Amino acid sequence: MKKFLITYLAPASVIDEWKKTAPEKRKQAEEKMQAEWKKWMNDHSKMFDDTAGVGKTKRVTGEGTADTRNDIMLYAIAEAESHDAAAKAFKDHPHLQIPQASIEVMEINPLHGM
Repeated sequence: MKKFLITYLAPASVIDEWKKTAPEKRKQAEEKMQAEWKKWMNDHSKMFDDTAGVGKTKRVTGEGTADTRNDIMLYAIAEAESHDAAAKAFKDHPHLQIPQASIEVMEINPLHGM
């Protein structure tokens, strides 16, 4: 089995707009998505080693460190037979209901000797 880094992305601007939605409407939609997400994760649980949300971002460059934002909301480490099989597993993921959302699947290549 190969390992893959999965990133769940949604534009920060979309999330900012979503936060302006009426609280009751937002709560209802979030509960629906959470239930669908839990079902999806339960159906695919054998492929995951780790899943977590990510917090605020710091960008480090040669000039220093600064606060920044990116589109990554969560990450996971998953196992699959191939890159195509890993990507195919996410085709109906509830995260994709978020406008302009995407999921990126990257094979993890160990760097031996580093």
